[in-house]
Amino acid sequence: MIPLKDDNPTTNKPIVTYLLIGSCILIFLIQLSSQAYKTGQLFYSYGLIPSVLMGNKQLPIDLYAIPAYLTIFTSMFMHGGFMHLIGNMLYMWIFADNIEDNLGPSKFLIFYLFCGIGAAMTQVFMDIYSQVPMVGASGAIGGVLGAYLINHPNARVLVLIPFGFFSQLIKIRALYVLGFWFILQFISSGGGVAYAAHIGGFVSGMILILFFNKKKGKKKFLKRPWN
Repeated sequence: MIPLKDDNPTTNKPIVTYLLIGSCILIFLIQLSSQAYKTGQLFYSYGLIPSVLMGNKQLPIDLYAIPAYLTIFTSMFMHGGFMHLIGNMLYMWIFADNIEDNLGPSKFLIFYLFCGIGAAMTQVFMDIYSQVPMVGASGAIGGVLGAYLINHPNARVLVLIPFGFFSQLIKIRALYVLGFWFILQFISSGGGVAYAAHIGGFVSGMILILFFNKKKGKKKFLKRPWN
């Protein structure tokens, strides 16, 4: 089930969403031009390594570039390959604009980063001794999907269901599309994918959006007497 677009219009241009997508694409292009990307060293320097973050291991001096805690953020903007980038940006393009529209640009950016932190720490605590670097926006985007499930469960999403020559385009409620995505994270395995981060991000988004929505609602309520 591959989502292509939703039928959920926005009232404002999603500037932060565009900037996040542009940043991920730009950083990936910079990665491609780096020799350290080809050797894999770039991922050890700027990717999130649980054992390093938790102080169980230290990077060799030639790989050390930034403090370990900063890799929580740098890893959110890095990707392992074209398909990794394209898949993440597709989900961002479809679902993030509505959450930014709900929260406003500044709050959406804070929300997105918090979801990324929640995703990263979920992956870290799954194995604090792991020496495998984690990169990708998937965890933070998972938070966006969780928020979308809460705020827009009845929005219609056009999805491609591939069955070889019998592939079909149909519109399905976001509740089912995102619910299927979430369940898939539990039953998938292998491929070097940080599924725990996806789950952690999704759950973080579902919880955080309740507080961000509440703050937004209070702000609107306070403004009513002067409208």
